[in-house]
Amino acid sequence: MAHGHTALAQSQPERSVGQGQNLEEDITLRRYANHPAVDAFISEMAARHDFDAHALRRLFARARYSATSAKQVMPVASPEQQRNWHVYRSSFLDEKRIRAGVRFWRAHQAVLRRADRAFGVPPEIIVAIIGVESFYGHQMGNFHVLDALTTLAFDYPPAPNRLERARLFRQNLEDFLVWTRDIGLDPTRVLGSYAGAIGMPQFMPSNILQYARSDEPNRPPELTGAADSILSIAHYLRRYGWEAGRPVVWNIGVDSGSQRIAQATADGRPEPHHTLGQLLQAGLLLNKAFLDLRAELDTPVTVVDLPTPGQPVEYWLGLCNFYILTRYNKSFFYAAAVYQLSQRLKQRFKPAMTQNLFKSSQNS
Repeated sequence: MAHGHTALAQSQPERSVGQGQNLEEDITLRRYANHPAVDAFISEMAARHDFDAHALRRLFARARYSATSAKQVMPVASPEQQRNWHVYRSSFLDEKRIRAGVRFWRAHQAVLRRADRAFGVPPEIIVAIIGVESFYGHQMGNFHVLDALTTLAFDYPPAPNRLERARLFRQNLEDFLVWTRDIGLDPTRVLGSYAGAIGMPQFMPSNILQYARSDEPNRPPELTGAADSILSIAHYLRRYGWEAGRPVVWNIGVDSGSQRIAQATADGRPEPHHTLGQLLQAGLLLNKAFLDLRAELDTPVTVVDLPTPGQPVEYWLGLCNFYILTRYNKSFFYAAAVYQLSQRLKQRFKPAMTQNLFKSSQNS
């Protein structure tokens, strides 16, 4: 789910299913008719965006409380379940998703190349994000976005950060209503995830307004379509600081000394806040051939920890582009799964291209 400037950290950071999963929705009717907080919100919308207050009251009288949305944003109960890298990774690196990703890449090569040229984001990263978020558009969510956002804006479940989270969903509800009005969509018919994320890239409404891009001039972005989703993801990552042509991660040496340094340095902070030189000076080794270490001494990095109960923790060095992937979803597991899926897709796609070229040369 693309959270962006709303800082919607994933409530359940290591859930192993995409935000766009299809779930059975448990709803309550007419909860938001004559609701004091909703009425205050309607007055603000009328004053700030020139909405018809009576029309909004009729709309919110139709909005339904989604118990499923409220349940799904709660943290995973079991810490062991929450922090199991092997289980999480297996949900996204399955053969079915890889094959579907290669097909998606082949079908949309032209727009993927345009996105790469315009924003510097390679095709495999974009395809992997769409694969993780919505299984290439096959799982975009079956929740009514109006219900989900209204529920989480005005009935966010008890949590330490409840007020902050509710404010963020309230902002997304505001932006959702502005967006649907401006492009002529019926807000009661828009479907998405249990948190209100929309389309192939699972953009929250606030991010649709800021980062969504259309492949055609004079047409609003359509995030249920591949071309606009591809360009929008690339634009989002670039705006957050994606560095074209730079790596996402480096592998840390498997020797015991490097592993001890990684363990001591891993602090869960996604932003790069060490330099490679500092870690090398401490004795850390990289498992990376042909890397000019001297040229990279000042490169900012962070130690990424990927724990699996009962097994040694897997450690990576994350560079700026890894951090940018965590801006799409605040989770090391998420960013690592996107990266690994992107590499599997790249490995599969290249042989497919070579094979097709060989067949063409035989037929000529």
